[in-house]
Amino acid sequence: MIGRGLRDRRLMIAVVGTAGILVAGAFADHRSTAAAYLVAWIAVSAVPIGTLGVLMASYLVRRAWTEELQPAMTAICATLPIFGVLFLPVLLDLATLYPAAGPHAVLPAFKTIYLAPWFVAARTVAYFIVWTWLALKLQAAWPDPNRMARTASGGLIVYAISVSFAGVDWIEALDPQFHSSIYGLLYLGMVLLDGVAGAIGLGLLCGIRRAGGYSALLLSMILLWAYLHAMQYIVIWSGNIPDEVTWYIDRSSEGWQFGLALLAVGQLVVPFFALVSRRVRADRRRLLGLCALTLAMRICEASVLAFPAIAGLHGWLTGIMLVAGLALLMGLLASGAAFRLRHARWLNFAPPRVRAEAERR
Repeated sequence: MIGRGLRDRRLMIAVVGTAGILVAGAFADHRSTAAAYLVAWIAVSAVPIGTLGVLMASYLVRRAWTEELQPAMTAICATLPIFGVLFLPVLLDLATLYPAAGPHAVLPAFKTIYLAPWFVAARTVAYFIVWTWLALKLQAAWPDPNRMARTASGGLIVYAISVSFAGVDWIEALDPQFHSSIYGLLYLGMVLLDGVAGAIGLGLLCGIRRAGGYSALLLSMILLWAYLHAMQYIVIWSGNIPDEVTWYIDRSSEGWQFGLALLAVGQLVVPFFALVSRRVRADRRRLLGLCALTLAMRICEASVLAFPAIAGLHGWLTGIMLVAGLALLMGLLASGAAFRLRHARWLNFAPPRVRAEAERR
């Protein structure tokens, strides 16, 4: 108990310290700090948002390995309201980063209305209300098979649509002249990959027994992620529309080409060839390392997607603020998930009868 209290105090000091660094950075260069915080939020929030989808899929494809991950996935999903609150600084300052929210935006009538700050904020609030409600419904449905199937079946439809729209609102809208019909799916694949890696990683830390099945799941999500990125590139290349081609040119120059190369190697080439090996698939430590690599690659991906669209950033300050934002958000994610795991019994919303049957099993 003393050790846990000491860890909690240290975590609180770290959270307050990193928050103070972000506040100081906002006074030094508001735009660079806001951009860094947005990228950090996109990278870290992908874990609970993606885990929600993986949790619903596991309710429909029930096997021993999916049931082993349920406590870890439920713990991660419990942090969704936290990340909804943590997005408020971005919503209150949309005009700093999003051209459509600025006073001099020149856009078609539909984009002017759809990307209006009040409408973006309203949709974001709606997303987190729906996702939190789904997380609570899924928790209450466990372990009743019929309730689980009903909740997950309808929930996955709502989830896929809402996450796709969220990706357009939060990332694609940074460059309102760019349009991709697959962008929402690309963001959906991004968060699902992070959700799988986060759930498997936390499950391994909590002592799940097998690794082989989880390795196949991680590899499948990596291939889906790569396929969606390839599809967007092929569609834009074949269409050869200047506004869309420019989006890729901006991310293939001024040093960002190295970020793209790092993302391709770190998220596709290395994990693919590693997971082909039977020895790696069966090794818990190596699988945990690949999960950590996948989570780290979301930082690279979020940076490549967002930073080139935001002009006027100071490189060194943006980097410092990005590290501070990541430390703050990852600390809150870890502490929220740990709190849920420690207090799982009295935070269980399943009916008493269902809980009693689960305990007898």
